Amino acid sequence: MNKNDLISAVADSSGLSKSDASSAVEGVFDAITKALSSGDEVRLVGFGTFSVAKRKASTGRNPRTGEPMTIKASNQPKFKAGKGLKDSVN
Repeated sequence: MNKNDLISAVADSSGLSKSDASSAVEGVFDAITKALSSGDEVRLVGFGTFSVAKRKASTGRNPRTGEPMTIKASNQPKFKAGKGLKDSVN
């Protein structure tokens, strides 16, 4: 399922028009993105938790030349599925 499929599914299940469903889906994505970028966590009970994991700087190798190179520290988005989501998949 891609974003357009998700918008269509939301429109069908909620009775909204596709443009309203698109605005709703975009609004959810924007709210999650803003919360994560400010360092907050987004918990959706029964679905899962979006959070930010801090990745330390490390040393890697350039695959072409084999030379060692430094990989800088970064923040990575992380999702942990909740019990309700895990149970519905299994």
